[in-house]
Amino acid sequence: MDPHPYCQERAAASGSSFYYSFVFLPTDTRRAITAFYALCRELDDVVDECHERQVADAKLDWWRSEITRFGNGEAEHPTTRALADTAHGRDIAPGLLLEIVDGMAMDLNHGRYPDFKSLHLYCYRVAGVVGEIAASIFAGTRVEHDRALRRYAHELGLAFQLTNIIRDVGEDARRGRIYLPQDELAQFGVSESDLLQGRDSAAFQALMQFQYARAIAHYDSALAALPAATRRAQRPGLIMAAIYRTLLDEIRRSHFPVLRARVSLTPVRKLWLASKTWLSP
Repeated sequence: MDPHPYCQERAAASGSSFYYSFVFLPTDTRRAITAFYALCRELDDVVDECHERQVADAKLDWWRSEITRFGNGEAEHPTTRALADTAHGRDIAPGLLLEIVDGMAMDLNHGRYPDFKSLHLYCYRVAGVVGEIAASIFAGTRVEHDRALRRYAHELGLAFQLTNIIRDVGEDARRGRIYLPQDELAQFGVSESDLLQGRDSAAFQALMQFQYARAIAHYDSALAALPAATRRAQRPGLIMAAIYRTLLDEIRRSHFPVLRARVSLTPVRKLWLASKTWLSP
């Protein structure tokens, strides 16, 4: 059975902004990044959809074994089989995929983060490493020896994750997870109860403006680190940056209604941003 249609359906069904950055890619690159994205969705669903801790742990352990099989050329799951079926996908270091699994496991073990330093490790695993792998797929080679490109990938992944955290504050709190650092909640005078009860306030607005400024700084740092010679190959990541940064600005313009509402961009607007970014020099 061809595993690529499974990955295509998995990616399209998610409705994620990432899907819009894939549409202009050559076939092999598109297949590789679609398979990788579908794999990330599978891992994310283990944490979000398994309500029994033992089941979630067992599934993540299965994925660790599957990633080892992928590295040995013996993948079983459609997503890892699809990765192994592409030139750009089969070169992914299994150790990086295991970092992502470890990041997902952190969601089972940590519902709170005392400070940004501890949150940064989580963001590195679930987003920075994802950025590095994606940049490698777009470049057609591993980026670990290109310090500037690797920094770009990690900074952009961090910016994306910080955007997700801002967008999903209320939803995450209702799931028992608070990704806003505890010391920053205290600094701005916002309690966990405020988040759980959806209580907006001047203090909450100030806290979110602080989070917004941090995310924007990482977008700026990522774009500053991107080598000019690699810009064309990295256009899919730049499309994502355009979409996510526009989303972040929309959340800010709407005065951070994230305790009770999920702000999103329309598919038409995402496609317009994608085409505009793809055609830019």
